[in-house]
Amino acid sequence: MAILKHKTNKNMNYGDALDYLLFQHDEYTMKPILDEQGRKQLRDEYYIDGINCEPMFFEKECEMVNKKYHKNYRYDEIKSHHYVLSFDPSDKTERGLTGEKAQQLGLEFARKNFPGHQILVVTHTDGHNHSGNIHVHIVLNSVRKETVAEEDFMERPCDHKAGYKHHQTRALLTHLQKSLMELCEREKLNQIDLLSPSASKITQEEYWAQRRGQKNLDEINKQIVEDEYIPTQTNFQTQKQKIRDAVDELAAVSKSFEDFQSQLFEKYKITVIEKRGRYSYHLSEREKNISERSLGTHYGKEYLSSIYGTKTNSITPEMPPMREYDPTYDYQADPIAILYIRSNLRLITDLQTCVKAQQSQAYAHKVKLTNLKQMAETIVYVQEHGYDTRDDLQNQYKEILSKGQRAKSSLNAVSAELKVTNIQLKHLGRYYANRRIHNQMTKSLNKKKFRQEHQKELAAYKESKEWLEGQFLEGTFPTVKDLQTKKEALENRKKTLQSNYEYFRDYERDLKTITFNVDKILGFDTDRHSSKQREELLS
Repeated sequence: MAILKHKTNKNMNYGDALDYLLFQHDEYTMKPILDEQGRKQLRDEYYIDGINCEPMFFEKECEMVNKKYHKNYRYDEIKSHHYVLSFDPSDKTERGLTGEKAQQLGLEFARKNFPGHQILVVTHTDGHNHSGNIHVHIVLNSVRKETVAEEDFMERPCDHKAGYKHHQTRALLTHLQKSLMELCEREKLNQIDLLSPSASKITQEEYWAQRRGQKNLDEINKQIVEDEYIPTQTNFQTQKQKIRDAVDELAAVSKSFEDFQSQLFEKYKITVIEKRGRYSYHLSEREKNISERSLGTHYGKEYLSSIYGTKTNSITPEMPPMREYDPTYDYQADPIAILYIRSNLRLITDLQTCVKAQQSQAYAHKVKLTNLKQMAETIVYVQEHGYDTRDDLQNQYKEILSKGQRAKSSLNAVSAELKVTNIQLKHLGRYYANRRIHNQMTKSLNKKKFRQEHQKELAAYKESKEWLEGQFLEGTFPTVKDLQTKKEALENRKKTLQSNYEYFRDYERDLKTITFNVDKILGFDTDRHSSKQREELLS
């Protein structure tokens, strides 16, 4: 399944593109990977050609064309376009695709669709994230070097003339997708329909955001596990994926758009808005709405309207058989199932008994599915964390609450020290900056006149000197370099403490919700879950 990707670049340094294509780079930071001697490392296998340019002089030749036509001098101009033809990994084994063959296909594609431009064509065989798929990079200068024959896919009269810029439009992208599909069909390579809208539209940017987020989360969880705690979150989700998962869960069990809208906000605090026949979604932590187009075809009005109410919301009165707990089973989608799992935890048995008692025929007509799912989520949490009794759960809440407050105190202490260090740096900089003026004043023959001429600098020097003397009573001031080193260390410490505090804060919130739900199910007075309870737990 060959895939076409495209991105624009406003970087004036064309050499950066060549550097990326020739040398190994870290996939997350996009920085070059260096050897033990600090030198860049060439990629293991690559094929490179230039169209209308020498590939190794791509940067200089692009600059000459830009200068000739007085283009690409503003910072906000698109300097180059970067296309990627990514082939299916199985094409290597099933279709006999090689790096050399892919390079020839890339050259053919570039000459056909971007005539007159200076183009770098580079094929890599290692694949993204070492997946092994062969892919071709096509980088072209946005300014056309030569006038060429006008082609049918060119939309403007100037699109074949020298000195005019490459014009990327939806129609051109469709043409390029068709061209790639025809190329794959001719070469009998694996292919998908690039023209059909995707049910879940995951862009390259979202993919990388998920990868980076998962890496950061794994690093945080590693530290949490080393501290002998259980991470509350192991899988990172982008904001778009959060919406997709929420919509997938609620759309079919919603009776109407209004019901869907209500459930989405009640459970996930996601607001869905209908405007001009389309949906858009809003998350509380985000300023801009996310359109249905950016999520995929299964998240728009047309599709969702067709599936409202396709699943029943009724509670099945029959009693399912008891079974062992399955951590891979989606108990939120089938909340009744959690009531019939076997567990050696007494708290689980108590919760199951109370929920089953509520499932009378009369109650079944009144209970909301969201409430039942909330109960199921609570029971799953208790099962997975092994809380045998209500006291065990509350003791854990008390411990995490206390540790969270200690983490916050440590964070506040470091933040205060960092603030003082910044002030010290400010005064130390003023002191050293104006000390030369003060020394000149002491040697001046006309000190009065000198003071009048440098009143501002001398006042700043005096103020900073007096402040520093109050801070460093021994009379010796540190160097700016020493304070900068201290500041960096404090900033790193603050970052670590911030992550630690956020972990305990989120953990405490989860436990607070779970303890509240447990007491609600068991019939305890939930009014005690207040600030007063927090004080009692800490006392």
